[in-house]
Amino acid sequence: MKIPLTKLFLSIACVLLYGGTSSFSQEKSDPAAEAKIEDLIRKMTLEEKIGMIHANSSFTSTGVPRLGVPELTTSDGPHGVRPEHGRDWVLDNKGNDSSTYLPTGITLASTWNPELGYAFGAVLGSEAKYRGKDVILGPGINIIRTPLNGRNFEYMSEDPYLISKMVVGYIKGVQDQGISASLKHFMGNNQEIRRDGINVEMSERALREIYLPGFKAAVIEGEVNTVMGSYNKLRGEYCTYNDYLINKILKGEWGFRGLVMSDWGAIHSTKEALLGGADLEMGTDLSMLPNPDYNKFYFADPALKMVRSGEVSEKVIDDKVRRILRIMFKTHMFDKRTPGELATKEHAAVAKKVAEEGIILLQNKKNILPVSKMVKTIAVIGANANRENAMGGGSSQVRPPYEVTLLAGLQNLAGSDAGIRFEQGYTIARNAKADPSLIRKAVDAAKHADIAIVAGGWIHGYDYSKWDDNAYDAEGFDKPSMEMPFGQDELITAVARANPNTIVVLYGGGPIDMSAWVNKVKGIIQAGYPGMEGGSALAEIILGKVNPSGKLTVTFPKKLQDSPAHKLGEYPGDSVNVHYNEDIFVGYRYFDTYKVKPQFAFGHGLSYTTFEYGKLSAATVNGDTFVRLNVKNTGTMAGAEIVQIYVHDKKASLKRPEKELKSFSKIFLAPGEVKELIFKLDKEAFSFFDSKQMEWVLEPGGFEILAGSSSVDIRSKVEIRL
Repeated sequence: MKIPLTKLFLSIACVLLYGGTSSFSQEKSDPAAEAKIEDLIRKMTLEEKIGMIHANSSFTSTGVPRLGVPELTTSDGPHGVRPEHGRDWVLDNKGNDSSTYLPTGITLASTWNPELGYAFGAVLGSEAKYRGKDVILGPGINIIRTPLNGRNFEYMSEDPYLISKMVVGYIKGVQDQGISASLKHFMGNNQEIRRDGINVEMSERALREIYLPGFKAAVIEGEVNTVMGSYNKLRGEYCTYNDYLINKILKGEWGFRGLVMSDWGAIHSTKEALLGGADLEMGTDLSMLPNPDYNKFYFADPALKMVRSGEVSEKVIDDKVRRILRIMFKTHMFDKRTPGELATKEHAAVAKKVAEEGIILLQNKKNILPVSKMVKTIAVIGANANRENAMGGGSSQVRPPYEVTLLAGLQNLAGSDAGIRFEQGYTIARNAKADPSLIRKAVDAAKHADIAIVAGGWIHGYDYSKWDDNAYDAEGFDKPSMEMPFGQDELITAVARANPNTIVVLYGGGPIDMSAWVNKVKGIIQAGYPGMEGGSALAEIILGKVNPSGKLTVTFPKKLQDSPAHKLGEYPGDSVNVHYNEDIFVGYRYFDTYKVKPQFAFGHGLSYTTFEYGKLSAATVNGDTFVRLNVKNTGTMAGAEIVQIYVHDKKASLKRPEKELKSFSKIFLAPGEVKELIFKLDKEAFSFFDSKQMEWVLEPGGFEILAGSSSVDIRSKVEIRL
């Protein structure tokens, strides 16, 4: 049975909430702190100011020792503090840097539980603080535009509203620990191939409706302290110092008062970057050399020369230093911070809870899951069943104290009650194909078992000692296709033929082509990358100790060609540009509007119990629409349902998606229990962005409000007029 969320939080609150600090409002300032900042700036030499706006080691920027200004220390990553490597890029390997390996961003978002987002962030902030970091480089929230993006596992969703709700909790969790979060990658980093300069061309409507809302929520509602620019360009200018994005929107429209830092090596000029809004230059190709000269960075000696010559005003530098000092004061870098904690049992419990709620049951024919107690023998097949993922993925590497694999989780939970036989099934190696010998052994195991569980999917590729080895879900690389690597299609087909009771567990940061075997297996579980306790969570779900409640945050197409970025838009573009011709029709907005049937729809996820939706009702009061709905657990097991509220504009002057997610709620119900839900929809829920007027427009007329268990499983609807 699931632990109620309130009880879980009570049990970990003393560990997570150490009397942290609140983040600062983008509209307000602390007069006392601002006065101290101005005093420090007046006392600094120009050389000292310049020192503060560029890196002085792999992950730090310079302080001003004579004035008591410390270095600013940053660290990856978005789901665990990166292993220590000192001031260079070589891992120290001292064994004292084991951090909690939390589930990755897409698995966190698959919980559809903003409260867990806060708990997740609190663990991350506490451990970063313990490890002496000032800024943790996450969360990543770029829109999942194509299934091939190598960093989809770090990101959250194809839907901007869902991202907006999940990211705020994450940021507040981190920053309530007195550590700055770094929102990334601002913006348009929707592919890794050619990321270092590909120019993204998108409409203003797509920018405002799809690609900016998550960032806006993080800045205005989450009050994030730092923002990291992306590598790519938008409309011909690098995003990290794009005047429209940084100066006009981020710092202008949204009132962002914090620090804009570059990704490592994302600055390519001095004057343009200084004037374009970047505040801190972190990393260039120079920093990868054995003895880098940090004075050669664009924001170092070249910037100093420009200011001295009068080409750039010193006030520009002052503003950047002011922003850096502002987050230093807000995160207590000038006084004593409260202590953090590292890799505690309570933190591991959060990692497990996120995994339990983020793992998704995609298919469950004839109720093959949960595995019956009558099952005495289980064949566990596939290299992913005993493969650890924490040290893969590039910059998001984490070195946890342990990692429970699927095989270990099943062995630990089932014990001697079930005979478990493991076979590797396939080899993880560059360009590896189906191995007939391994498949024969897997088939033999499946034939002699009551249940066969195949662990497959993507892998969390590379480590830095093998830069391009098996880079499927990894920074710097995109997947070559949606097809399963290492001959897994042949393996699953053969196992399913040998044992009709076959369940497939898929690891990975997004969709995979299942067409070769999806109709041949009874059960499919999407594990994502479930963190250090992932194997325990998977075992509890498979054996019925936990009722699955995760739902997809991204549409799973049947084949790559069905994805709108590939069907209507461009990917990966030419060597210069990539055009987002699909416009606002990203993910389910495309599939629903253009009547393309996906393999599994956005918002889909099954349970071991059933839920009944009552009649939806709506009333508009003072411009806000209130939607009321009863939901009942009609099954025999306690479980959680994610009720999704979509809006359909019946007639509009511009083409709009068939429906758009505008609210949701995750509710936990005992068997027979009924809960009443009330959703508030403001006028923004019914509006669209008009590029000609350059403003949001709410057109009077009829709208449908729909309540569903997924974007295609609509259970109740009501019409209103506005």
